[in-house]
This record gives sequence, structure tokens and C-alpha cells, in this order.
Amino acid sequence: MKTVNQTATQVVAEMVTDIPQKRVGILGGTFNPPHLGHLIMAQQVGDQLGLDEVRFMPDAQPPHVDEKKAIAASDRQHMVERAIADNPLFKLETAELKRGGKSYTYDTIKALKAQHPEVHYYFIIGGDMVDYLHTWYRIDDLVKLVTFVGIKRNGYPTTSQYPVMWVDAPLVDISSTQIRQKVSRGHTVKYLVPAAVEDYIKEHHLYEQAN
Repeated sequence: MKTVNQTATQVVAEMVTDIPQKRVGILGGTFNPPHLGHLIMAQQVGDQLGLDEVRFMPDAQPPHVDEKKAIAASDRQHMVERAIADNPLFKLETAELKRGGKSYTYDTIKALKAQHPEVHYYFIIGGDMVDYLHTWYRIDDLVKLVTFVGIKRNGYPTTSQYPVMWVDAPLVDISSTQIRQKVSRGHTVKYLVPAAVEDYIKEHHLYEQAN
């Protein structure tokens, strides 16, 4: 029961605190194309952390210095939609595609938190990327907005100067680069990508030219 001495601000603060937060994982990337390694990583994090959902967030333009040659954003979005369609845990997050331009995680998460203050975000990265967190744009501010989740990788330490939750997941050595190369050489990518993604690649003649 609220006492008469409590201010309206205190009452509101308590009410907000009482509202259960939604726990949402974010798996960002170019998804050029999405593959089974992405799905396994997302499923394991969602299960082990008890998340309400895991959102796949394609970027509009990678911010890295060694920019990847990505196909049209619409094709990457459609492939992600096909890849996650049969899993109720998975959702598509289009924030970066809608904003366009280079995608900085800080800007994206800040915007998402402003729109959905009730959501606690868990940003999923591979263990090999943890060592590079110090190079991320406004990383000191970003760690205040999200919880980083690292996927353990053989040969990479599970320590960081930044707070990171660690999750075990089967090590599946599949890369989008490898898939693009196989397609360009006329080889099969069956069991490397979901069947629906394989069909999309064939239907739209993607990656037939080496890059």
C-alpha cells in the first residue's frame, strides 16, 4: 500500500519497477546469406538465457573498415524472413534497414530503448569479436544500454574489460563467405543454409558471380 508521504514521482517509479521487463536478444549482421550457424547461435542463447524472443537484425551498411560487398538489403531481409519463419522464438528487426546508411550499434540500441523502455536487450556476438569491443563506436555508453552475450569459441579467452555474459553453443564452422563461394562455383549449400534460403538463392540467381 502506498503511504500518504510518498510523492507522485515515487509512486510512478515503483509502478514502473513492478512491470516485468521483456527480455529480447539481438543478433545483428549482414546475413549475406543467413545460415544454420546463425540459427543455432540464436536458439542456444534464447534457450539458455530464457529470452522472450531473439531478433535477427540485418544491417543496411556495415560500419567496418573492410566493408563487405552485400547484395540488396531487400534480398537479405527476405532470406532472414524465410530462415526464421518456422521458429516462434525468432523475429525480424528492421530498425537498421529502415534507417539506412552505416549501422552503428549504439545508435540503433539507443533508438530501440527510446521506443521500448520496457525491453532489456541482450546483444549477441561471437567470442572472436569480444576482443574488438574496444573499437566499437561509443562502447562505454553502449554497455550501459545492453547486456553483451558472447558465444564461447575455442582458442578465444572468456575475459573482457567489458561486462559479457558467456554462453556455450555447438561450434559450427559455417561462414557466409564460404556459402557465396560455393554458390559461385556451382556447388551445393544444402545443410549449410535453411532449405527456404537455398531456394531463394536459386530463384533469384544470387551469388552466381564470384565476389
